[in-house]
Amino acid sequence: MTPPELAASLVERGLDRSELAAKQALFEVVFAAFGKLPAAAGPALGSGAGHLAPARHVWWVPGRLEVFGTHTDYAGGRTLVCAVPKGIAVVARPRAGGVIHVTDARRGNRVTLRRPAGSASFTGWRHYVEVVARRIAQNFPEAAIGADIVFASDLPRASGMSSSSALLCGLASALVRVADIESRPEWHANIHGTLDVAGYYACIENGLSFGTLHGDAGVGTHGGSEDHAGIVATGPGRLSAFAFVPMHHSGSVRVPDDWRFVIAPCGVMSSKTGSSLEPYNRLARGAQLLLELWSGAEAPAPSLGAALASAPGAADRLRVLVRRSSMLSGLPGLPGLAGWSAEALERRLDHFIREDARIPEAFVAFRDADAARLTSLSDESQGDAESLLGNQVPESIALARRARQLGAFAARSFGAGFGGSVWALVQRAEAEAFAQSWHPGAFVAPPSPSLTQL
Repeated sequence: MTPPELAASLVERGLDRSELAAKQALFEVVFAAFGKLPAAAGPALGSGAGHLAPARHVWWVPGRLEVFGTHTDYAGGRTLVCAVPKGIAVVARPRAGGVIHVTDARRGNRVTLRRPAGSASFTGWRHYVEVVARRIAQNFPEAAIGADIVFASDLPRASGMSSSSALLCGLASALVRVADIESRPEWHANIHGTLDVAGYYACIENGLSFGTLHGDAGVGTHGGSEDHAGIVATGPGRLSAFAFVPMHHSGSVRVPDDWRFVIAPCGVMSSKTGSSLEPYNRLARGAQLLLELWSGAEAPAPSLGAALASAPGAADRLRVLVRRSSMLSGLPGLPGLAGWSAEALERRLDHFIREDARIPEAFVAFRDADAARLTSLSDESQGDAESLLGNQVPESIALARRARQLGAFAARSFGAGFGGSVWALVQRAEAEAFAQSWHPGAFVAPPSPSLTQL
């Protein structure tokens, strides 16, 4: 398929028609760089011109919009997400000799791996290439994973829209396809559908094992699988609710036709493997510490969400455990709070409880087109992120407030925090004008197709 045909195919699959020209241009950038690669031996397809050409595979990989559910997924909570109309175009073909060559077509950067390294030796996006290649080689040792991969993105980097997870999903999808890993027994033993694909890709990123597919160090973040679910397992025009640990799809709901999401980056980059790594992992560690306190005194639970759902009054019981551990902290042989004060850990608990409870409420509000309820939910969620979670920066706070001042009936920051982006909900007829008034980088973002091989 040609770039115009690929862009048209995405529109047929639910991408907003306003994105047609932009996606055609993105695929043209990728194809131009792909065409400059030296010939590589590999499986071939008939070109229709009397000769054979190496097999070429193409994907669209979107970014993710988190509507509600900040820092809940890895703790066994719930989220409400969708794919956005910005993302990454990926083209790949097999390459002999186990060499993996990846090119960022827009920036002209590239990396070549001759064998997956045992420890990290790259930074930035190249680190993700290294992590994906190493994990897939480890989990599928008999597979020949050599590949030429070219990508180009129109998704703002480190903006809270999961640009790094989208790249990881695109790289993993390419290596799985060109190496025919889906036919291998290890894949069949662990991957039984789209949710398992999303879950496995999440484990490549966070380093956890997935079934019998053993883990490693990952990229260094202690995250969950919300991003990967939003990228891999959602659909156009709808929001998808997921619960985690284990992951399951709770349902989908249409966004009312006369509403539109508008997204704007706040201007502060939020890279989970950069300056935001330590504060991001600290929030994850807080949730894990709460679970450890529970499991040390009560019946062990697989997640914080499961512990809180295990019995009436579980939250109050956990607060007692936090305070008791704080008083005993420092005594020989007794557990402490690992650098957390009792007050800070209780705020972490309160945020999880309150944000997790918003998912079913927001689902119903979208179903019933209840704008007033979404106003309250988004204002409360933004306030809790500022006062309880503590993952906001002045720029994200100001951007959310400006959205409401300009007439958005709901707005909140989203993603890991410490920078990133804000979404606003407005009437469809006002969306373009609102975006122009709100922020120079704002764009209209109806829920879009998930990861798609074209």
